[in-house]
Amino acid sequence: MTPKQREDFLQQLLALHAELTGKTPLRIEPNRTDEARVGGDEDEQPLNEMMQAIASSRNRNTDGTLARVVKALGKLREDPDSFGDCEECGDEIPMGRLKAMPYAEFCVACQNNKDGPKGPVRRKHLTDYKG
Repeated sequence: MTPKQREDFLQQLLALHAELTGKTPLRIEPNRTDEARVGGDEDEQPLNEMMQAIASSRNRNTDGTLARVVKALGKLREDPDSFGDCEECGDEIPMGRLKAMPYAEFCVACQNNKDGPKGPVRRKHLTDYKG
């Protein structure tokens, strides 16, 4: 990786850091603050709870991404020659992956191993689940 590419990634990471730290956590106010109060729309409360769960998940994702951005910035500052190397196998992370996610820690193969199999396990025979 050239010094120019490292500088470009540094600028991209700094911009991403500024964006993530500038966001305020999402919060959805409960629509029923008193247990005795019952709203006119019985679907309102479950919908509101679902929106709270989505906001909570987005906040966790933002925090996780911010931590990875900070780690990548530290790596660029402390050991710039190792920036862009997979932390698992040591191979170079493909440039396209780094451009999309400059905070990527693993190459595609190692990330796939880390994530595990995708999708549900399919039953092959009717007798597979007999106990």
